[in-house]
Amino acid sequence: MALLSECDQQEVAAAITRVERETDAEVVTVLAAQADDYAYIPLLWAGIFALVAPGALNVFFGWWNAHVLLLVQWASFIVLSLLFRIPGITTRLIPRSVRHWRASNLARRQFLEHNLHQTQGGTGMLIFVSEAERYVEILVDQGISSRLSDDIWQGIVATFTQRVRQGQTLQGFLACIDSCGQHLKQHLPATHERDELPNHLVILS
Repeated sequence: MALLSECDQQEVAAAITRVERETDAEVVTVLAAQADDYAYIPLLWAGIFALVAPGALNVFFGWWNAHVLLLVQWASFIVLSLLFRIPGITTRLIPRSVRHWRASNLARRQFLEHNLHQTQGGTGMLIFVSEAERYVEILVDQGISSRLSDDIWQGIVATFTQRVRQGQTLQGFLACIDSCGQHLKQHLPATHERDELPNHLVILS
């Protein structure tokens, strides 16, 4: 299922086009369902619980011999591995720092993959969102960062992140693009007509 409908994606593309008419910046937007499948997380937690919990119970109560304890640990590992793969549980098992690190890593890969580091004058900008992690980041090349400090983007990112948490990803994109455009046209106004990169929203499902 698409993260945003075709109509929603067209709205985002139109917003980018409007901004790029007034600035030399090249804006690319990327929306990911999630930054990682975190397949190792359920196995890690299941292994920890399966080793520690039955062993601790046996130390205090002495219920099982070594053979039975091993079987209990194996069974616990299998059951917990399956239980912890339920999406709602998996999400709670992943530390926030890990989720944000994976999302940040994906954002930087997307910046490079879309050649935002190779635009004329270094004016590439990436607006990146990972929905599962509730993560938003704006990355800019040196042509923009030399004119606008990172502090400017922090407030925009905070507002967008709140929109994502509320399930208003489209509204967040449109408001973010408009806010970025206001700063860009003031500090990096259009000097000539160009369109080096696609304006459509990139969906990573």
